[in-house]
Amino acid sequence: MIQQISLKLLPSQAASDNTILTQAAIALGIKPSAITGFHLLKRSIDARSRQVYFMLTVKVFIDEPFVERERIIPVYDSLPADAPTAVVIGAGPAGLFAALRLIESGIRPIVLERGKDVRARRRDLAVLNKTGIVHPDSNYCFGEGGAGTYSDGKLYTRSNKRGDINRILSIFVHFGATEKIMYDAHPHIGTNKLPHIIIAMREQIENSGGEVHFEQKVSDILIKNNQVTGVQTTAGQTFSSRQIILATGHSARDIFRLLAQKDILIHAKPFALGVRIEHPQQLIDSAQYHNPVRNELLPPASYSLVEQVDGRGVFSFCMCPGGIIAPAATDPGELVVNGWSPSKRDNPYANSGMVVTVDESDFIPFADKGPLSAMYYQQMVERDSFNAGGGLFVAPAQRMTDFVNSKVSSSLPPCSYLPGLNSVNLREVLPASVHNRLAKAFKAFGNKMRGYYTEDAVVVATESRTSSPVRIPRNDDTLMHPQINGLYPCGEGAGYAGGIVSAAMDGERVAEMIIGFYTR
Repeated sequence: MIQQISLKLLPSQAASDNTILTQAAIALGIKPSAITGFHLLKRSIDARSRQVYFMLTVKVFIDEPFVERERIIPVYDSLPADAPTAVVIGAGPAGLFAALRLIESGIRPIVLERGKDVRARRRDLAVLNKTGIVHPDSNYCFGEGGAGTYSDGKLYTRSNKRGDINRILSIFVHFGATEKIMYDAHPHIGTNKLPHIIIAMREQIENSGGEVHFEQKVSDILIKNNQVTGVQTTAGQTFSSRQIILATGHSARDIFRLLAQKDILIHAKPFALGVRIEHPQQLIDSAQYHNPVRNELLPPASYSLVEQVDGRGVFSFCMCPGGIIAPAATDPGELVVNGWSPSKRDNPYANSGMVVTVDESDFIPFADKGPLSAMYYQQMVERDSFNAGGGLFVAPAQRMTDFVNSKVSSSLPPCSYLPGLNSVNLREVLPASVHNRLAKAFKAFGNKMRGYYTEDAVVVATESRTSSPVRIPRNDDTLMHPQINGLYPCGEGAGYAGGIVSAAMDGERVAEMIIGFYTR
């Protein structure tokens, strides 16, 4: 017999498989010896009371042979020489998962990535952090694995209706992720481990006969009679195909400009803009776990905060316990910050994006830019932030309490941001519609979460790459662009995903459409 049960355990109990088995037997009213094994199906933390518990959903095998956890194991056979092809522009989660899915069905993906491979990209990131020089095609947004490679590796998504989440997580496990991501409520790989998984995916694509080309920035999409025929790159190469997946990510402004220049339909899209805020991790642990010292069996605490302020949402975004704030700009003269955590989340600071929704009313000054108005608004704020920092990606910053009171901080607390901070009044950097709402929200969050509103927290500008400022439309049935046959807008850059898992699922959805095209 197999039973599924729920258990509420102390951290010390949840840390021991023997104790979990014993507690499962007690809950079922049977002897522990009757249990031949169990699987964790879900694990989450309940910290609503003074005592913190782990909440477990357990699949228990009783008086029958234990069976290993069911997990999708993908099969990537070698492609025949005459396999049909599809060009995949972008090697982020959407592009990589699309390519792998194509291989499963015998279609050869030709993946074009403007940036460098993971190892070479890491060297460019080191230069960026140390010298303030950004490589426009190899940075925290561009390169193998896309922005997801160096943005913490969070795999939590609410996109349950967009695809098979368990399939995506199983594929990550297949390529080296820990099995914990299959049952943790908020699965996380870690920025230190994700690159190895990305490399394994790329090697599988190549070993199966697919192609991956780095430093191949697309300069033109070739179209004849409203049908794509291929792409050209700045390296002077042409890649021909009548099936093209456009998975370039939320920061590929040159692609948005190219589409606008070719009169290919795109739309300005609302997004969210704000700051990164960093607290000592111990402060967040104390607030969330109700204890000055975190139990070593509990992970570094996170938080999720949201508030409606003057008719707009203000919310935390990409919260990184035990993390680091990083410079995520893609061009000189613009400043963007993002956050990431290693797998152990063992750095002394906790950072999170704290952002405000922005919409068409904010983009009015750039109305003459048409569908690129939101992009130019985003770029304006990033340039203002860079100038306020003083150059070399030094970031403008304030203590949280000084931010609320519009006061330049006489000193700033220690911060994980390596290029450094410059104390300024961020009211002079951020649009008033953003700054004013953030200031009100910080005080409200302090009422919701003890210790959150504090002078020990530092506010760093600007968090502006929360999602794409452009939506590339597509047909609901075919997932093709409504004007251009064979062109498939995909993932975050097209406005159809918001994170690693949802982008991966969208990549697979688009790949399924191409598979259907070749097999019908």
